[in-house]
Amino acid sequence: MKEQMGIGIIGVGDISAIYLKNLHEMFTGQKVVGVCDLVRSKAERAQAKYPSLRIYETDAELVADPEIDIVLNLTRPREHFAVSKLALEAGKHVYTEKPLGVTWEEGEKLAQLAASKNLMIGGAPDTFLGAGIQSCRRYIEDGLIGDIVGARCAMICRGHESWHPDPEFYYEEGGGPLLDMGPYYVTVLVNLMGSVKRVTARGQKAFPTRTITSQPKHGKVITVESDTTIHAILEFESGAMASLLMTFDVVYDHQAHFEVYGSEGTLRVPDPNTFGGPIEILKQGAETYESLDLLPGHSENSRGLGVCDMAEALTEGRKARAGSGQILHALDIMASIQKSADIMETVTLKTDFGVLPPL
Repeated sequence: MKEQMGIGIIGVGDISAIYLKNLHEMFTGQKVVGVCDLVRSKAERAQAKYPSLRIYETDAELVADPEIDIVLNLTRPREHFAVSKLALEAGKHVYTEKPLGVTWEEGEKLAQLAASKNLMIGGAPDTFLGAGIQSCRRYIEDGLIGDIVGARCAMICRGHESWHPDPEFYYEEGGGPLLDMGPYYVTVLVNLMGSVKRVTARGQKAFPTRTITSQPKHGKVITVESDTTIHAILEFESGAMASLLMTFDVVYDHQAHFEVYGSEGTLRVPDPNTFGGPIEILKQGAETYESLDLLPGHSENSRGLGVCDMAEALTEGRKARAGSGQILHALDIMASIQKSADIMETVTLKTDFGVLPPL
């Protein structure tokens, strides 16, 4: 196995900037070989900032390059399946932005394809590898709040059409808050509480249309195709339960809310979409929360950490922490939540997941 893994990026949209920055400046054990985007000017802007990058005219050209070992799939969610499938069929390992696929069937096919070719497939989010969630995991495993009995978490906002330059896909089929922001929350829940066994959920589209107020598409009306509010109850293999609210419909003073409840206290967990953040504990018998220290680790925006861990896993012969087992279980959770909301019944998951050692 090569000492330095070559990475090729497909999709050079907004999220690519932080990946490119960190993979060039923070995680230098890998090499970003080149980029490809349907809009060539986006690839050219990346090359202007990082002149060593190659520009590929097509995805097929990129995945055919023998210098590329890992394809970093930063395309839009509805394109994840086709791009990841193309890369796997070309013999490349894949790290994809969330979610793995927009349906359970897509994710299952990709995981099976990777396994059949002895390739790794993993993906975002990797924020759970940051100092914030890794510290919470350590505190829970050390028994600081006793036995876990439950959790309550919510992602609350009024939607993306007021600030995002291209917000339509958030409201298309395969969009919505569940698949957009849900991966952060369910990934942290699984890392802190273990596998999910069953889910029960309800969903709604609060507004049939959305009007874009950001530039450059100010005034365009979007037809809402996906549920924009989801309420779910998650039952874990351990017997604990968690409530999950994901919404693009609510005006609120803060976006993230995450608490884990134990027999001896309550832990307030940082925003799952960050690598650091404050941690607070309310111990049994105490009147107020107290702050806990972040343990050493990545507390700044470290997107790309999951790709770095995958590259190291390939050289060390171990599993990637943001690997197929985790992202497939996360997709199973979200797909089951959506199915439960659609059929208005409790749904049993198809997968389970054993959490890997901490970073």
